[in-house]
Amino acid sequence: MSHHPDNRHPQPEPAVAAATLEEVEISQEKVEELVKKYDAEMRFRNLRGITARITAVACVTLSLFHVYTAGFGLLNEVTHRTLHLTFVLGLVFLVFPRRTPKHRTAAWGVGGGFALFYLFLGWQLATRFQDQLPWWGSTLLLLAVLLLGITALPVEFLKGRGDKLSIADWPLAIAAAGFSLYLIVFFKQIFIENIGFPQLEEYIMGLLAIIMVTEACRRVMGETLPIIGALALLYGVLGPWLPGILAHRGYDIVRIVEHLYLGTEGIYGIAVGVVATYVFHFVLFGVLAQASGLGQLFIDLAMIIAGRYSGGPAKVSVVSSGFFGMISGSPIANTATTGAFTIPMMKRNGFSAQFASAVEASASCGGQVTPPIMGASAFVMAEMLGIPYNEIILIAVIPALFHYLACLSMVHLEAKRLGLKGLSREQIPQFTYLLKTSWHLMIPLLVMVTLLLLQYTPYLAAFWGIILSVLCSYIPVVTRWLGFGELNDSMTLTPKRLVHGLDLGARYALAIGAACACVGFILGMITLTGLGFKFSGAVLQIATGIGNLLVAFDPFQFLTIQGVTLFVGLILVAIACIIMGAGIPTTPCYIILASIAGPALFDMGVPLVATHFFVFYYGVLADVTPPVALAAYTGAGIGGANPMATGVTAFRLSMGKALVPFMFVYAPSMLFINFTWNEFLIAIASGTLGIVALSAAYIGFFRGTIGLGGKIALTVGGLCLVSSHLLVILSGLTLVLLVLVPNLLAARPNFARK
Repeated sequence: MSHHPDNRHPQPEPAVAAATLEEVEISQEKVEELVKKYDAEMRFRNLRGITARITAVACVTLSLFHVYTAGFGLLNEVTHRTLHLTFVLGLVFLVFPRRTPKHRTAAWGVGGGFALFYLFLGWQLATRFQDQLPWWGSTLLLLAVLLLGITALPVEFLKGRGDKLSIADWPLAIAAAGFSLYLIVFFKQIFIENIGFPQLEEYIMGLLAIIMVTEACRRVMGETLPIIGALALLYGVLGPWLPGILAHRGYDIVRIVEHLYLGTEGIYGIAVGVVATYVFHFVLFGVLAQASGLGQLFIDLAMIIAGRYSGGPAKVSVVSSGFFGMISGSPIANTATTGAFTIPMMKRNGFSAQFASAVEASASCGGQVTPPIMGASAFVMAEMLGIPYNEIILIAVIPALFHYLACLSMVHLEAKRLGLKGLSREQIPQFTYLLKTSWHLMIPLLVMVTLLLLQYTPYLAAFWGIILSVLCSYIPVVTRWLGFGELNDSMTLTPKRLVHGLDLGARYALAIGAACACVGFILGMITLTGLGFKFSGAVLQIATGIGNLLVAFDPFQFLTIQGVTLFVGLILVAIACIIMGAGIPTTPCYIILASIAGPALFDMGVPLVATHFFVFYYGVLADVTPPVALAAYTGAGIGGANPMATGVTAFRLSMGKALVPFMFVYAPSMLFINFTWNEFLIAIASGTLGIVALSAAYIGFFRGTIGLGGKIALTVGGLCLVSSHLLVILSGLTLVLLVLVPNLLAARPNFARK
């Protein structure tokens, strides 16, 4: 199937295209509406006039800066990150509208809390430097902080909740850009001449940085992450008055500002560094690759691979979402983009609206864990662990395959239960025609992946991916001019479309940049106060206590304290990931929990790489975990299904992501850590059978209907198969075979007659 018709070389279009074209066109506006509704990172203003031109120029400049530095060399660490944040935070207040409060009382409470927090920090700074600041200087400082605090309140006179700017947006944008620009302009004075002896001006700019980062993050992400960041700062200040294990010596505003603003441990730390060095480039590549037609090619390839099998449209959804996830960092955007095509197709094939929407949401969330191009968290992981990205790719292969095995198993069994067939030959694109019209679109992706595997830096690989996306889009134009070939030339990145792509790519990266700057507060306080070790000790203490209790009640002495402690610790960390992931995006969630909860698992004997992957997977799972399952709600909006029921179904379909982290913790060979063939093969075999068993239990079908007793047996057996203990695995295997083998034998005569 081709959605890019060529009048000079007409080809027969599959019947499905004609059947769905009107529906897809009608749903396009709905798709954009759903993305804005559920994805806070894409709620852009529709600006007009001089402001629109200024923001467009700034966004294109930011994109070109990153393309240039990726290909011709990065600036020094501090300059590169500060220049990135100068643009990002300034643009946030112009591109994103002020949030409309859902509950005014709560909004006033939260806004008032932030305003008081800013005043508290300002008062601390004024008190600390009262010998250097005249009374009018302290008054002006507190007055400026008060004005910034007023903008944190949901006051109506400020306006700015739609496409029109608030009266405060330009001053806020200048202030947000100014504190980073200050470090660039006075770089020599701050970091060379007076290093270690900051001046009063630096502390005032640092206070401004804390306030503006918090407000920028509130605007693009809501309240959850900024509240966590503010609590982290208060934890640093109030240490001496905290109880028990939480207590520490305490730090005043001067030490905190110096740590967060004048170094690379806080705002300009690893989180912003990874976004400025890696993530931005891959976001831009994804935008340009999709604009050149690669997204549609992925859907067509998925139809060729999976369309003809039973329940073909749902399998197309799983495969295409996996492909598309490689160039889209947002599960919500992935769900909306591919779901606009696949969800209506699944419904026409016979799947319920709820199941179809859930399949798309679950598969779309898998894109972040699918190599070779994974979500932003994977680049952060490589930086935090200090291992090459190509090793992350290798480590991620087996867990990702298990995720898609779980999705495809449930889709297949549901299709068999409903008696659904695949797409007809007329509905499936012809591979030879697709190859003739679209082969050039794969060149940028293949080159980029090759460079990653050859251990070139990710930003250099992304540079060539971006350059080739532009150049290869002109190959059809050249071949037409030369008079040969049948390449589709409707998606050429003309100068106008290229500028639009550079503009859009920068806008897509604004929210994650602001969020990671706020994450810098948390990381800075972790390193300053030792919070990570305190949390690790608390988790270990709780898990050990529960472990001792459970072992005491084990009459068969089957449980061990070490084993139960580890299991309880994993459950606690998984719950923390899902709760935190419900309020903040995957990447900030991963960074925070890898820094805080990761040491807890490491102390329990879990390999460091496995702890990071464990946190990563459960952070991704939050997008399909009710009550805040945003990807599932997006799919439900397209499919016309009940959002909460879709979220529950999507969570069940994502059980592969829920179980796989436990599998590789207990069998690290799955991640090629401490590798042994014996452990690896047992883990693969038992894990595969366990996922099939759990899929059959959820669907209630395996070559025949499965009753309640069989579902319970398959659930227990499937969970046992995830274990690393041979006796537990054999027990699970016995339970599973007792249910599945009779169904297989009973179905054989019917199968033979068919």
